[in-house]
Amino acid sequence: MKRALAALIFIAPWLVLAAPPRAESSAQSRAKAATEKKRAATPTRASPVAKRVASQAKRRDGRDGQAEARLIEIYKFIGQGSSREALRRAEDLVRDHPNFQLAQLVYGDLLAGRTRAIRALGDVPDSAASNAGPLLAELRQESQQRLRALRERPAPGMVPSPFLTLAPAIEHAIAVDTSRSRLYLFENTTAGLKLVADYYISVGKLGIEKSVEGDLRTPLGVYFITSNLDPKSLDDFYGSGALPINYPNRLDLKRGKTGGGIWLHGSPSAQFSRAPLSTEGCVALANTDLERIIKTVQIGSTPVVIAQSLKWVAPQSLKADAQSFDAVLQDWQRAKSSGDMARLAAWYTPDFSSFGKTLAEWTPALQGEVQRLGKRELQLKDVSYMRWTDSTDTMVVTFGELVKGAKTGLTKRQYWTRQGSQWKIFFEGVI
Repeated sequence: MKRALAALIFIAPWLVLAAPPRAESSAQSRAKAATEKKRAATPTRASPVAKRVASQAKRRDGRDGQAEARLIEIYKFIGQGSSREALRRAEDLVRDHPNFQLAQLVYGDLLAGRTRAIRALGDVPDSAASNAGPLLAELRQESQQRLRALRERPAPGMVPSPFLTLAPAIEHAIAVDTSRSRLYLFENTTAGLKLVADYYISVGKLGIEKSVEGDLRTPLGVYFITSNLDPKSLDDFYGSGALPINYPNRLDLKRGKTGGGIWLHGSPSAQFSRAPLSTEGCVALANTDLERIIKTVQIGSTPVVIAQSLKWVAPQSLKADAQSFDAVLQDWQRAKSSGDMARLAAWYTPDFSSFGKTLAEWTPALQGEVQRLGKRELQLKDVSYMRWTDSTDTMVVTFGELVKGAKTGLTKRQYWTRQGSQWKIFFEGVI
């Protein structure tokens, strides 16, 4: 059987490594509209059998990430030539998670390997492969993506480069690497960001870089969780819940992008997970993984970075950029405190907009804020910087704004763009 399973080992070249540690109201209306559209296009309810199977699996192995960890252990035993142990564990896994299609495929190969040579993952007869349609290829791709993400682990202590500074009030942050079909969950500790878990995910059927309604692509950028939809209000298609994000964000709108209803959501009862490219633009996870995320997010403030490929850097390397932008924001703060409108207006781009208002239309509101300040010192607290760099350099800044000595104020978000050597504001608004 060891010889028969030799072809399976190609899916696990990383096995010499250790297993990874387990580590605005308008938005609501867009989400509701998207829900109705998706309900019309998808099955509405799971069968009682599928729901019962999913419920039983959750009771047996309800911790997030555990089913994948067990699958990886099976791959390790295959790589070590321990076919009997691999088969035993695969049998246990599919018993506990009968809807885990990839695990079923590996289990089938292990059984077949007892009597014949296995040529590739999912080595089924040609007639069966033909009947399976694209499913077999999708499962092979899922296997490759899970293994790639686990083989190409970020070095300990490294963080994604967009997270320049997060206010202590932000407890967690999320980063998605679409090239690896992976979501990373971080805890914002006093010592900085700590990677606490990572999960396999699925994205749009046609990939990434969403630009128009209905293009079946997942957007790239810096976003925030806007709500937590009640699972009872959702079709089984979305699994154990949904967390909408604020696509299109202000940079997306500036670029003329359209669409909406982009969520982080679960998987149907009949499926443990979905193919890497299988959603209408959302980010889909296994239900146990989504449930862990739902418990951690803060509505309106948990950031979600979605990138084609995350750039991992040492936290110390971000300090210089954060300090440099600190100086910029402090200059803007002093300009507003001064009461000099000409000095303050110089910080805003000609194409500035705020919830549909142009710079000329919004300036009276800014003048009113300055007049109410009465040249008293403006203070900023709970400041966060999120940097997004593609064809342009953008800084997403969130802070509490209040008069010195006051106990309460407004929470604002600004979008800054680098123009040459200067940073300018192209959106500002209360959130």
